[in-house]
Amino acid sequence: MFLTISTSGDAADPATDLGYLLHKHPGKVQRFSTSYGTAHVFYPEADDARCTAALLLETDPAALIRRAKGKGRGGAPDAALAQYVNDRPYAASSLLAVALSGVFSSAIRGVCAARPERAAAPLPLRIEVPALPARGGAALVRRLFEPLGWTVDAEPVPLDTEFPQWGDSRYVRLVLESETLTLAAALRHLYVLLPVLDDAKHYWVSADEVDKLLRAGEGWLPGHPEQQLITSRYLSRRWSLTRQAREALELVRLAEADDSEVEEIDNAVGEETEAEEKPTPLAVRRREAIVTALRASGAARVLDLGCGQGQLVQELLKDARFTEIVGVDVSVRALTIASRRLKLDRMGERQASRVRLVQGSLAYTDKRLKGYDAAVLSEVIEHLDLPRLPALEYAVFGHARPRTVVVTTPNVEYNVRWETLPAGHVRHGDHRFEWTRAEFRDWAATVAERHGYDVEFAPVGPDDPEVGPPTQLALFTRTTEKEAKAA
Repeated sequence: MFLTISTSGDAADPATDLGYLLHKHPGKVQRFSTSYGTAHVFYPEADDARCTAALLLETDPAALIRRAKGKGRGGAPDAALAQYVNDRPYAASSLLAVALSGVFSSAIRGVCAARPERAAAPLPLRIEVPALPARGGAALVRRLFEPLGWTVDAEPVPLDTEFPQWGDSRYVRLVLESETLTLAAALRHLYVLLPVLDDAKHYWVSADEVDKLLRAGEGWLPGHPEQQLITSRYLSRRWSLTRQAREALELVRLAEADDSEVEEIDNAVGEETEAEEKPTPLAVRRREAIVTALRASGAARVLDLGCGQGQLVQELLKDARFTEIVGVDVSVRALTIASRRLKLDRMGERQASRVRLVQGSLAYTDKRLKGYDAAVLSEVIEHLDLPRLPALEYAVFGHARPRTVVVTTPNVEYNVRWETLPAGHVRHGDHRFEWTRAEFRDWAATVAERHGYDVEFAPVGPDDPEVGPPTQLALFTRTTEKEAKAA
């Protein structure tokens, strides 16, 4: 099996930086043992103008058979010949994807201490696979790669060049080119889509394959038009695993839509110019505002109520002053995604002791939530039916009673500034309401008075002089706490 990755450059940004990104020296031929044979990495060309890294995988047929029998497969009489006579030594498959992830593990994660700016930036890339099995032909190859930003040349390989009437085989010669992708993104695409095209995993597919798929598919798989085919083939059509993956991807898609489905209009000039920098996403600004408020409050033990996929929990973990962080959500699937995002299973003991994920409903009192310094309700209240809001209010402000509560919610008045949002529509299909600034202030003031809190308000995002900010934030501080500080 053979694959090459090429890039171009100049004296300022030499193409040989590819060696740093792949963590493989261009001047050496390196060998790596895998479960199925030996992987070789070498560079057919390496200078400032152009650099090519090649991955050659030599499979060990005996190792393949031993592993198949060890998993309870390979014993059927009709499979005996296929164990020895097959295309595995020549055609890119799931085995090459496994070698890719093992040999270039740091590159797939986008880690490069020597050239971090190059690892984070798009590169001019050309990837060639001489023999790729493609069940679905060249058309399917294009449907899988083109939506990801690749220019695709998939040339069918004839069954026999001397007998063209026999037609084409199921193999293609594949060339991918792009100038808009990072190397890490390119490798993740290959890691998932090579076995999808082969449509025949050559190792045991267990539950951890779902986690691998979600990690490699982060940022591109939730919105891919062929997502269902990709998940089904990648997981060897095991329905329980496929359903688990699709549910997780749907939660990711909904969360991304909640934050980025609409685009902000520049209020000063009406539209962005090429010279303007890309604006900071509203979701990032919201998390920054929340963390700033929590730091100012002096909170150490924090509840993230309605934590979803754990983005805020992840941000809080970066600051050592937050010694205990508890994410709470009613959805077990959302908590599963949060656990994967936070990599709880691989987190160090000290860091893991600072965080917990808890399943629970915010509409009911919960003694586990009492005694914390602060609680956050970030973009949560608008997902509840209005008649259920008093129950959440009492559970948080009346029963749990943290010293500080931070609440954020959309400002409906700002919706007229969203270019892609039709008039009269809320920002997300699951929003049950969206309040004006006056409505939010009235609700917050009533809650504060009823439960013994003071409340202050702050904008999140650009504060439009006519319609206010896109997100409104209320900071509740328990009145007795303020009196104690004053004393």
